[in-house]
Amino acid sequence: MKRALETIGFEEVRETLKELARTPQAKEKIVNMTYYATEEELNQHLEDTTKARQMLDRAGNLPIPSIDKVEKLLDRFNSGALAEPEELQQMGDFLNGVRLLREYLTKDTENGLSDYQESLVYPAEVYEEIDRCISSGKIVDNASSKLDKLRKKLKKIKPELKSKAQATLNSNRKYMSEDFVVSRDGRWCVPVKKEHQHRIPGTAMSKSSTGSTVFIEPTSVTKLQEEYYEIKMAQYQEEAVIITALMEAVLDYRTPILKNIEIIITLDFIFAKGKLSQQMGGTEPSINQNRSIHIQHGRHPSLNPKTAVPLDFSIGGEIQGVVVTGPNTGGKTVSIKTVAIISVMANLGLHVPAKMADVGFRIVVLCDIGDGQSIENNLSTFSAHITNVLEIINTLNENTLVVLDELGSGTDPTEGMGIAIAILEELRIRGCLFLVTTHYSEVKDYASRHKEIMNARMAFDRENLQPRYKLEQGKAGESCALYIAKRLGVPARMLAMAATEAYGQLLPEISEELGL
Repeated sequence: MKRALETIGFEEVRETLKELARTPQAKEKIVNMTYYATEEELNQHLEDTTKARQMLDRAGNLPIPSIDKVEKLLDRFNSGALAEPEELQQMGDFLNGVRLLREYLTKDTENGLSDYQESLVYPAEVYEEIDRCISSGKIVDNASSKLDKLRKKLKKIKPELKSKAQATLNSNRKYMSEDFVVSRDGRWCVPVKKEHQHRIPGTAMSKSSTGSTVFIEPTSVTKLQEEYYEIKMAQYQEEAVIITALMEAVLDYRTPILKNIEIIITLDFIFAKGKLSQQMGGTEPSINQNRSIHIQHGRHPSLNPKTAVPLDFSIGGEIQGVVVTGPNTGGKTVSIKTVAIISVMANLGLHVPAKMADVGFRIVVLCDIGDGQSIENNLSTFSAHITNVLEIINTLNENTLVVLDELGSGTDPTEGMGIAIAILEELRIRGCLFLVTTHYSEVKDYASRHKEIMNARMAFDRENLQPRYKLEQGKAGESCALYIAKRLGVPARMLAMAATEAYGQLLPEISEELGL
């Protein structure tokens, strides 16, 4: 069925749906979408899509929090390693996103999806503590009173370090090689001429590239620097206490947070389907168990709804197959693709672009549409068609909708017609649903001889010699070639000969229509 999904245009719908999802996990669910096991399960997913569409219409877009790093953050917090403040802020952003999501879901309490907010756990005290302690990826001063005091001491001592070094330089300028203090490895030093280094009490930290200057940390600075480092270490320890407490607070909610992620993925998937419905003006299809398809004012999702001619179609019950005839570029292929894609979308829990659609449960679409020519396998158009049809026949069952475009084309018309009828007879005997297009009048005659097969045609505007792109069921398509030839000025004797050659004789109804 994968090839059929590509042929009828569903993969474009899938790609659009993926773009509407926010999380990678929801996108993956869309890639792996498949038919549901029970009608109850399918109807539940259709109902969820409808509820999401209603919420979007009333409350705007769903605020999906980012979940990309949440599981990794939980694992890191649980590893025993100290987290970075930025990582805790990312977790705080996620928790705040859960809060916003809960608020959104409560905007419409009558909508069934609002029940999800009860399952979403928002640990307000954890978020508020993270928000209080961390800002712009850093621990704030007032995260604790102890941290605040330590940082105030550091702020006071830091400029004193430079001042003491400057005082030493000012009182010993004659021994200095420069008139400014310098920092070496975070410690304030004075630049002393090598020959005078013994005159400045302190510790030599480094030398200039030439060796003529020695950078000395004065003893007065060293004592204050050690005090600074002690306070700095106490600050690091207090920050670690704060970070550890926040990590532990988050880990207390590890299981609910992981459950939140699952719910967010589910909501993202559901609301992506709701957005798709919104974009294409979709409606919820109904599902039946009697293997039938009924569509009112349907259109292919790739077509502009303002210009597309709506499709009405029905198959199932007493009607097992529909044979569509009509002029080229008259809309036959688009019509059969529309029936197929609506059937697939309905069974995948999606809304469909139609005023009404009632689709059989788990109807599988198999199709052969397009010229199918295979360069790789050196197959002609006709050979490719037959290969595809044989594969379909070997796969189908009674719950299959077989869609075949231009049945019997690509070979000698007489033989192609015979093969087309033989294929239809096989499909009829096998009991599957089928929808085919053809140019052969003999195929129309075959259909008219079987009550379970209905002829249909693409309407044609004879006055303006233009297709109307409208499918009319219950009516066999009429050849317009002779009529068009007459309108374009072909002489009567040529029309009479053409009609005789085409039908074996000049039929009265044809003669009357052509005015012969």
